[in-house]
Amino acid sequence: MGRAAAPGSLFSAVRCLSCPRHCLLSPPASDMSGPAPAPPGTPAAPGPDTYKGWLFKWTNYLKGYQRRWFVLSNGLLSYYRTQAEMAHTCRGTINLSTAHIDTEDSCNIVLSNGGRTYHLKASCEVERQRWVTALELAKAKAIRMMNNQSDDSGDEEPSSQSDKSELHSSLKALTSKLDDLSTCNDLIAKHGAALQRSLSELENLKLPIESGEKIKSVNERATLFRITSNAMINACRVFLDLAETHSRKWHRALQYEREQRVRLEETIEQLAKQHNSLERACRGAPGLSSNIAGAPVTTKGSVKAAKGEASDEDEETEYFDAMEDAPAFITVTADPKQHRRSGSNLSSASGGQSEEWHLEDNVFHSSQDGSYYDSKRKDLLPKKRRRMSIPDKPNYSLNLWSIMKNCIGKELSKIPMPVNFNEPLSMLQRLTEDLEYHELLDKAAKCENSIEQMCFVAAFSVSSYSTTVHRTAKPFNPLLGETFELDRLEDFGYRSICEQVSHHPPAAAHHVNSKNGWNLWQEITIASKFRGKYLSIMPLGDIHLEFQSSGNHYVWRKVTSTVHNIIVGKLWIDQSGDIEIINYKTKDKCQMKFTPYSYFSRDIARKVTGVVSDANGKAHYVLSGTWDEKIECAKIVHSSQGNSSAEGKQKTVYQTLSAKLLWKKYPLPENAENMYYFSELALTLNEPEDDVAPTDSRHRPDQLLMENGKWDEANVEKQRLEEKQRAVRRRREAEAVEALEEGNDYEGYQPLWFERKVDPYTGELICIYKGGYWESKEKQDWSRCPDIF
Repeated sequence: MGRAAAPGSLFSAVRCLSCPRHCLLSPPASDMSGPAPAPPGTPAAPGPDTYKGWLFKWTNYLKGYQRRWFVLSNGLLSYYRTQAEMAHTCRGTINLSTAHIDTEDSCNIVLSNGGRTYHLKASCEVERQRWVTALELAKAKAIRMMNNQSDDSGDEEPSSQSDKSELHSSLKALTSKLDDLSTCNDLIAKHGAALQRSLSELENLKLPIESGEKIKSVNERATLFRITSNAMINACRVFLDLAETHSRKWHRALQYEREQRVRLEETIEQLAKQHNSLERACRGAPGLSSNIAGAPVTTKGSVKAAKGEASDEDEETEYFDAMEDAPAFITVTADPKQHRRSGSNLSSASGGQSEEWHLEDNVFHSSQDGSYYDSKRKDLLPKKRRRMSIPDKPNYSLNLWSIMKNCIGKELSKIPMPVNFNEPLSMLQRLTEDLEYHELLDKAAKCENSIEQMCFVAAFSVSSYSTTVHRTAKPFNPLLGETFELDRLEDFGYRSICEQVSHHPPAAAHHVNSKNGWNLWQEITIASKFRGKYLSIMPLGDIHLEFQSSGNHYVWRKVTSTVHNIIVGKLWIDQSGDIEIINYKTKDKCQMKFTPYSYFSRDIARKVTGVVSDANGKAHYVLSGTWDEKIECAKIVHSSQGNSSAEGKQKTVYQTLSAKLLWKKYPLPENAENMYYFSELALTLNEPEDDVAPTDSRHRPDQLLMENGKWDEANVEKQRLEEKQRAVRRRREAEAVEALEEGNDYEGYQPLWFERKVDPYTGELICIYKGGYWESKEKQDWSRCPDIF
């Protein structure tokens, strides 16, 4: 036998020497297909585990379900209008690693990932089951790959484009040779088994004619086996040569990158030490402020001081162009007497209300009446006496850089953080803190006019950020199935229940019922990224608020929170982004803007502005204030287009009456700086209570140990709880794989007190309270609760 065929000609050699019915290299006629050339613009190159086929996708109420070509590859499900579109246009992609897979009936599949939901329909139940099996397996594989990803940050992309292209070509060549090795291995195993069977048959032959035919068959199989073996040997030789060549080159590059990384770490640590020394020296110097590296202050008239502080940390502060943050409108206070005389512009400002700016005393109050909120707080004192303090926070030093240096670009929920960076509250309890100013919703329930009601809802949406201005510590990540209840039915007329309904991505469902005429519910998924000098926290999900008497239904989303000076300097928090509040019954809207802090801006820090308009787009109220102090409301009496700005855009000029105070922040308790800057409500959230569920956050041992100052014990307990949760997740994944291999349906984890439904307003799949918690509490029947602690 001559020289064996080269690996590149392996397929042709085998096809020539083998019968078509024995050829193993022909692609199977099924939906499972091998790799295909990936044109530019496709979301992912199809891999060996690609699944393709036609499904019907819901588009809208006019067109209904439309036939689309779906491709499942590398944990991503993409769809196209036709197969030909795969060469140039992808219509959408959903990541299965963070998606929920649900089945509505015998043919339907629902995929949801954050704000994206796909409603799919198969042609028959068998086809649906094939897709569900493929999706579940792909999801399990994607989750395993995501959870097992390396924390080593030394795998950055090459700096130059030539290095990057060379690396990609080398990896492509190695992958190709590895595929050849795998194919040859399969062929050798099959042909070897066939050869063995032929030899066994040869030994049992008696007739000479039959013996000759069998011997001929054995020779053919032996020839084919030898060709395949030689091809595999050649492929192995080429593969090893490539691996040795590139291994030496990559080893040198890796060593250089490691040395550079060590030098960078040493430089940053030295800078951090020098910064801390300078900060201590500045604090000790007479006549200088002690807040040199702190956050921008909020008091009026201190803009220059805030700029001075920021100038000392210009390498660690994210700045914004002042022109980008310029308001889209200008407010001018009008003379009330003049507008009372004219009266022409007042009738349309409040939907038929009185021309004078004197709304009901129990709704709007003058901003000059500072004693109102003090007297109101006395009316809101709880009937049950609750604790007013917790043990002081220990002063533990910790090298932050040693923990965070390998976490740049990672998801915050995946970083194993010690309790030193935490506060003794869970994310469920932080979510419940949104109710601290629940009296705003009680007032809103008394409003007969939906526009006025929208003002209070907007103020409530801002009030939830007031407690975050000093709260730079991280709350505990809840365990899957963890709950938290806040029963203030006797004190303030409401009660709240939260449950952690998903672990990756972390998602919490929340439901509040008030006997004062309103219900609130939300499902919040926290997405967070550490960017080196700052940390971005993006809450995903809608907040729903419904008033029982009027049926007004409000929906909005939270803005992005940013923690600055992660490595060097004093931590400070900023809120930025836009909030659009929609009343789905009347179509009224409120557009609110949280202005990010800018060194170049003359505006006050933490500024919030907003405009309330009706269904026709006519503006009625202007909101202004800061998210950490107060929100005021001014009634619009006239609007006009002003002069063009420097960018050539015309700004709307609103003439308003004097502003009225909607919301004002409560002062922090005494000694709050030593109690994690908790508010009065936050101090009571972890207070032990009888009869709560065994899954309640108050029972979490590591959180209790931390609150009592036992941080070392808390870290040990935190590791135990996390490992226990990982073991449960691994067992659940194994059960899912086993069920899918057996062809059985696997339901997966289901929340205990919430169920997933399609929201009729937004069309998204969200967790809604299904009832039963308060009834179980009354009976003290917690048999359904899992053992998570």
